[in-house]
Amino acid sequence: MRARAYATTAADQPLAPFTVERREVGPADVLIELIASGICHSDLHQARSEWGPAKYPMVPGHEIVGRVAAVGAQVTRFKVGDLAGVGCMVDSCRACRPCAQGDEQFCEQTPAWTYNGTEMDRKTPTFGGYSTHVVVTEHFVVKVPEGLDPFAAAPVLCAGVTTFSPLREWGCKQGDQVAVVGLGGLGHMAVKLAAAMGAEVTLLSTSPGKQADATRLGAANFELSTDRTTFKKLARRFDLIIDTVSAAHDYNAYLNLLRPRGAMVVVGVPPTPSPVSAFSLIAGNRRLAGSSIGNMRQTQEVLDFCAQHRFGADVEVIKAADVNDAWERMVKNDVKYRFVIDAKTF
Repeated sequence: MRARAYATTAADQPLAPFTVERREVGPADVLIELIASGICHSDLHQARSEWGPAKYPMVPGHEIVGRVAAVGAQVTRFKVGDLAGVGCMVDSCRACRPCAQGDEQFCEQTPAWTYNGTEMDRKTPTFGGYSTHVVVTEHFVVKVPEGLDPFAAAPVLCAGVTTFSPLREWGCKQGDQVAVVGLGGLGHMAVKLAAAMGAEVTLLSTSPGKQADATRLGAANFELSTDRTTFKKLARRFDLIIDTVSAAHDYNAYLNLLRPRGAMVVVGVPPTPSPVSAFSLIAGNRRLAGSSIGNMRQTQEVLDFCAQHRFGADVEVIKAADVNDAWERMVKNDVKYRFVIDAKTF
């Protein structure tokens, strides 16, 4: 079937209307008619070939929410009319050790990413969610609770699970001291999620103007990372730090804010390597870790968690025709805190 979409044809070209040929619905497939398509900063990085060679034409988008329009004969978890979502992956080998353990994002054959990749046949290109329809194998489709607003739910498929996964893996719980570094698309979800888990959250930011929002989102404390006295005052304070910043910064300064055996988990991607002193880790048996999106189980869990606690992402809904302007605003951090495209405008 043909679906309306927005695509870019080269790293220096804007997004423009495009027609995608979607595959026929196979026995294990789900056809989704989109309601909302979130805009992630990684869409821009990949479209502009900033993370390595890109595949063009490219239809970005991996924060997808819509209604099921058709299902294959073998599909058991979805029926026509259900609210469903798709995140960063649309398939994996499902046979290697990580896949067997439920960590599809670490597939040894490399997952089929939602866009800028190929299906597992390594021939058929994948086109993402800046589109009216997608066809995805059932295993990589999640149920979106009806109580969640579809536009607020869309960014949970990436920004939500990317921060939920390390919070769960590192055991965030009632009474923990958790710091979130940076208040953007990822950071604002990290604050909401950690606070809902019962942690006392401190937001560390370079922008004093973000204090009111940090408080509104659930942070108990706000500190400026541009003030060097902050790092003396908060030394050995935190059980866990979620670092969402994608600009260059000193990891050592933040590692020194951890309690013994505390962990700092990096989910932001700075453009250059960040030196780490061995002493920053050895002193207190501190741990520096990374976290890559989340698996399908966690993606469902975070949606259910958000529905239970009655929140999604803070979003600004836009028309498809405004997507290039939205990308430029995103570069300037002029969004609170995620753009979402109204799919009926494609």
